[in-house]
Formats: sequence, C-alpha cells, structure tokens
Amino acid sequence: MVFNGPGRPLACTEVEVPCPGEEQVLIRVSACAVCRTDLHVVDGELTRPKLPLIPGHEIVGVVVAKGAKVDRFAVGDRVGVPWLGWTCGECSFCLAGRENLCDHARFTGYQIDGGFAEFTVADQRFCFALPAAYTDVEAAPLLCAGLIGYRALRMAGDGRRLGVYGFGAAAHIIAQVAKHQGREIFAFTRPGDAAAACFARELGAVWAGGSDEAPSDLLDAALIFAPVGSLVPAALRAVAKGGTVVCAGIHMSDIPSFPYADLWEERIIRSVANLTRADALEFLKLAPQVPVKTRTVVYPLAQANQALDDLRSGRIEGAAVLVPDLDPDDRR
Repeated sequence: MVFNGPGRPLACTEVEVPCPGEEQVLIRVSACAVCRTDLHVVDGELTRPKLPLIPGHEIVGVVVAKGAKVDRFAVGDRVGVPWLGWTCGECSFCLAGRENLCDHARFTGYQIDGGFAEFTVADQRFCFALPAAYTDVEAAPLLCAGLIGYRALRMAGDGRRLGVYGFGAAAHIIAQVAKHQGREIFAFTRPGDAAAACFARELGAVWAGGSDEAPSDLLDAALIFAPVGSLVPAALRAVAKGGTVVCAGIHMSDIPSFPYADLWEERIIRSVANLTRADALEFLKLAPQVPVKTRTVVYPLAQANQALDDLRSGRIEGAAVLVPDLDPDDRR
C-alpha cells in the first residue's frame, strides 16, 4: 500500500520484492499495526517522508533472506521492526546512548519503506526477537504503541497516580504495565466517549472521564498520547506540585498560552522522541511478565485506507493491525 502524497489514499501497488543489503534482513510480513504516526504522515502533518513511501512501523514477520554481514538472525526467525530504523552510531547522541536523538536517524515507514506490504527489508540492528507468548497480530502493537508508551511511562517517574490522556493503542498497553507496577490510572478520553471510558475501566482505571473534566485526585504525573496541544495546560492543572506532564506523540497541535501559575511549583513539561534499542529489549522482556494483553482489530492489507480512517475517526478500541494474507471478507 503506497503513499504518494498528502490528500491521496494509499494505492494498492505491485512492486519488486526488495533485496536486502549487507546488514539487512528480508522479512515476509505477517502483521503490521497501524499507528497514529502513520496518520500524521498520510495527512501531511509530518512533512518529510520519502515519496513514494510504503508506510508502517509496527512490523512482525519472518526472515526469508539476509545480507552477507547479518549475524543476529537466521532465515526462519520471527522478528519485529519498530519506528527507529537506522542511526549513524557516530554522533554525540549515539555515542552517549541517546540514539533516539541521532542527528542522522531514519525512520521505518517514513524515510524507509515499512510494513504495509508483503515484504520489507530492515537493518538487523533495529530488529528484535519477539516473545513467544504473542501471536503475530498480538505482538504488532507492542512495537510502537508499547515501546513509545513504555518510554513515556519511564519519563513520568515513579509517581503513583498517573493520568493518561487519549485512551488508544499506547494507553491500553501502558495502563496494564502501570497497574502491574502498583500505580493508579486516571483515564481521560474524548468528552462524551462512554465506550473509551468503559474500556479504560475494564483495564483497571480507578477513574475515567472526559479530557474536559478534573480527576478525583491530583495526579503525580500525566501522559498525553492524544495529539492535542490544549491538553498540556489541562494536564498541568491536574498534576500536583512537582508533577510531570509527558507529551508522548511525535506530532501535536500547537500548545496554547497558559498562566505561569499552572507551571509553577516545579511542575515539568517534557517530550518523548522515538525510542532506543535498550527500550525495546527492556519492554519486550517485561510485556509477557505483566502479562500485557493487546486488544486488536484486524484488517486485510488492502483495507489499509479503511483502517486509517477508522483510527482517524476514533472508531478503534485498542490497535488496528493489517494482515497481508487475510482475505478481504475475513476482517475481524
């Protein structure tokens, strides 16, 4: 499914099977989750994609061929591929273990063709073995919703009362991790979205309400997954003194001005950018211990545009996942 520019639907296109480079593996894709970042790309909010582009960066598949220098995986291994697809290994950020901020990073499904396809290639350094406890469809959302959510959770510190704004794919995974850690989840949904509030309570939220409501208690920290800048001052007003507000998306609408009093008393606003390989190794080990259970809605690959539209409209509970070999009549 090929993206040719903003305002145009993805086009179902036959292209050559890619050939892996020396450090790459060729992967037969078995599942690829659909992320809000994919929406930001196709809607033109992320403005520097390569074109034409095959989107998709929550890829699960099997290695079917490999380059001459690949030593981490063998043909037949199941692997996952996330958003961060390549780093230089030489800039100051890479050398300091902060490769998520690499000056020359390239991203899967943005500058590198991704997983909305039957085959893809990926740098062996940025592929990961997946826990055997998960099917391909169940594992796919772990590779961005899970990884970015987990990094955001760590950035929030050790606070017990945690607010989550935007209860979608990332939030439904991280709520389970936070509960496992003994935290209390306060879920903020679109105003009037009773189904999302009910979903949050099913996953253990102690409070669920609209993003225009005040929680029953002041929060120690808040994670904002919805790409809505006006939620930042709202979250600041909901956190206690010294609390942290983490902006977890790669894109967000502009943050409106707000009184300094909302930030005062050592409240913090910070963003999360991308992920590191260390994040992936840590989270993929933790997920089956929780155990994290992903809620998915499965679409045939050819229905990628429908999946994107359903995500855009808030009609998906959990995560959408594309499956290349699923018959269009078998969507579930």
